[in-house]
Amino acid sequence: MILKETLRTTVTAQKAELASRDQGIRRELLSKINVDVPHAIIISGIRRCGKSTLLQQLMSTLGNYYYLNFDDPRIFNFELADFEKLEEVFLEEFGKKENYFFDEIQTVAHWELWVRKLLDLGKKCIITGSNASLLSRELGTKLTGRHLTYELFPFSYAEMLQLGSAKPALKTFEKYIEQGGFPEYLQNHEITMLQELLNDIIARDIIVRHGLKEAKTVKELIIYLLTNVGKEFSYHKLAKYCQVGSVNTIISYISYLEDSYLLFTIPRFDYSLGKQLVSPKKSYSIDVGFARANSASFSADRGRILENIAFLHLRRKYPEIYYYREEKECDFIIKEQGKATAAIQVCTQLNEENKEREIEGLTEAMKKLKIPRGLILTLNQEDSWGNISITPLWKWLRE
Repeated sequence: MILKETLRTTVTAQKAELASRDQGIRRELLSKINVDVPHAIIISGIRRCGKSTLLQQLMSTLGNYYYLNFDDPRIFNFELADFEKLEEVFLEEFGKKENYFFDEIQTVAHWELWVRKLLDLGKKCIITGSNASLLSRELGTKLTGRHLTYELFPFSYAEMLQLGSAKPALKTFEKYIEQGGFPEYLQNHEITMLQELLNDIIARDIIVRHGLKEAKTVKELIIYLLTNVGKEFSYHKLAKYCQVGSVNTIISYISYLEDSYLLFTIPRFDYSLGKQLVSPKKSYSIDVGFARANSASFSADRGRILENIAFLHLRRKYPEIYYYREEKECDFIIKEQGKATAAIQVCTQLNEENKEREIEGLTEAMKKLKIPRGLILTLNQEDSWGNISITPLWKWLRE
């Protein structure tokens, strides 16, 4: 339980801080969020990717709002029963409002019960959280069919250009390759910010939340996966690498990493779900600048970096992404409504040494999955090869 005066102090201080904060650039996701529905709006994403700023931009659009960020040490022990006191403070301090903005709400157990009550009263609720599993589990119990969920990522290449008032070109794309898209890092260029972000997420969102003792093992695992983006891995090999006796422990750890948006995993494409489940997976980082800051050798393989950037662009659009491997390999297969619809290969440059491998891997996937056209993304090469388009990644990102 929290004292009413503590809530009052926190609420008023947060509102004053919010009013003084720069709204930053307009996020691409803003235009996609439909607030004209009687549903809770859920915005999930990794910590420090700009969720609070996006909320601020939504507040400017809607107006007439209450706001509270639960990730505040002054209200660390906030409980479900405290929502009644919070409602009283809101009304006393700001009068009657219709829109409720809650930041990092997953820290409060059973928060969905209060949100359900607000929706029943005809209020509008816009919520952020940084744990995908907690949000989805709670939404599935009390808010089934009454929420719309959106995912926010660090800045895309287009957003980075907007931040610096720059134009799309190879030079600015090289900058994006180096720095990635975390807003604060792009403004301050302090690499320790990205390193401390990793430590913070491991400590607060994984170790404490799941009652773990092996922070060292979790960090070894995430650094290994960040270092080896785009490479196949198996749970058995990871268990051996981390010297963990149980494969199930590794499976749980990776699910925690994914829930915190530190990385994503994709399976090998197969129409057989059984084969797909037992096949090796691949992992990709939430951000290439983040991976570079937390892995000594990530920057050594330019092709893997480009592949990671391409994956993130696809992940913003498509929920089902796979890789293909039979006789040859193709980096990405997109599946929509049960059917493979696109095949994409990524490499730094297509040349005589790798031409056969890259093109044959792509054409095999296209033929096997009946995909009429293929795409090869490169750093700065533009060409065509039969029914395959060869396009610079930085141009494709702007399409």
